[in-house]
Amino acid sequence: MNKRRTRLSVLAVGVVGGLVGLLAVGGTGTASAAPAVKASVQDDFNGDGYADLAVSGTRGTVSGLADAGYAAVMYGGPHGLSTTSRVVISRATTGIPGNPEEGVGFGYALSHGDLDGDGYADLVISGIGGEDSVIVWGSPSGLSSGTSVPNYRSLSQVGDFNGDGKTDVALFRTTHAGHDDPSGTQSVIWYGPISRAGKPTRTAAFGDDSISATEIQSASSGDVDHDGYADLAVGAYSGEGTDSTYLLYGSATGLAKKSDGPTYWANGTAALGDVNGDGFDDFVAGDVNGAVQVAYGSTSGLGTAVKRIDQNSPGVPGANEGADGFGSSIAVGDVTGDGIDDVAVGAPGEAIGTIADTGAVTLLKGSKSGLSGTGSQAFNQDTAAVPGAAEKGDRFGYAVHLVDINGNGYADLAASAAGEDAWNGAAWLLRGRPEGITTDAALLFGPKGIGAPATKTWFGYVLG
Repeated sequence: MNKRRTRLSVLAVGVVGGLVGLLAVGGTGTASAAPAVKASVQDDFNGDGYADLAVSGTRGTVSGLADAGYAAVMYGGPHGLSTTSRVVISRATTGIPGNPEEGVGFGYALSHGDLDGDGYADLVISGIGGEDSVIVWGSPSGLSSGTSVPNYRSLSQVGDFNGDGKTDVALFRTTHAGHDDPSGTQSVIWYGPISRAGKPTRTAAFGDDSISATEIQSASSGDVDHDGYADLAVGAYSGEGTDSTYLLYGSATGLAKKSDGPTYWANGTAALGDVNGDGFDDFVAGDVNGAVQVAYGSTSGLGTAVKRIDQNSPGVPGANEGADGFGSSIAVGDVTGDGIDDVAVGAPGEAIGTIADTGAVTLLKGSKSGLSGTGSQAFNQDTAAVPGAAEKGDRFGYAVHLVDINGNGYADLAASAAGEDAWNGAAWLLRGRPEGITTDAALLFGPKGIGAPATKTWFGYVLG
């Protein structure tokens, strides 16, 4: 398979007076130059050929209600990410079902893909409880009205799990403390296309009882065995301090066989991508002790050998320290444009000098021999030309995402610091190029600058 194969990932990790409509500034339909590499429809909410970026403000105050939450979307273009062409979506937004509720954290999880088959990506926004998840529909003018997903309130993941060319969505039952889905709810696939009335083509439960008895932390879709069916990687908290990862294989009948992912001290972060360029997606997982692990894909599925990389590995900047949280967030994408995926690794607990918990992000590069520390790069707020300053508790690298925003064929790095400015939060975009990530034209943006709720919002809790 080529480098433009679609892989998708999701992590789960107030407006004063309310938002009375989608905040759209700058003309999302404005004509622009065609991208050199057209974005996957799964990443493009307005169909202009450029990938867009969704950012969670899950703790934002909406209509005077603390922790009601929202999601913001900035649209991509030939010059990169636009903070003046954006939408901010909450439960108070016209056309979005439900009402803001205190403490429900709308925006706790985000996933996206073309669910109705109209050529525009749609955004699934979930909270940690309260009302149902919402699908917000893409269009030529960007994201517009929404539709409820009855009985499902937490993380979801899109992919073509039965290989029919239509985008499906896997809906996980949540057991988040105090916010369980209704009794009897199972993890289920809604098979696409899904109508704007919220009707899937059909539904089917998936997985075993363990999937409905764990708190799902992350999910990612890709094709590990190269059979044309999307597989589903899951990172989960299983209770009693235990985290795990596992893989569900796609088939003509949907998600079926389950196997363990790289489970040695997994911390619940999981992503799929081809880090050795052999055409089979590989399973990348975070390690609670400060590492990333890789199990490689093949015709027979996921291999049993696991490669572990930490900050003591050759070529990786820094030193391995348990409190750094190296691997707490991960993202997979082709930064260098060589057809082989690279891995961005967040370490939100990294100290810069004597400043604790300021955070850092490392780029590990893929190669034909697999993922390694060779040529890796590290960035923090004290890195030359990165906007901002390293401060205690910023937690730069809280979330990471790799996506080609300007359509030049190189994935760009989006990274957040949810703890920035006493948990108001902020996000950055650093551009990709053949040598890796560059700080040239680095962009810093926060909730206030895009007209979103700003106080203790945890802006950047999730990127997607």
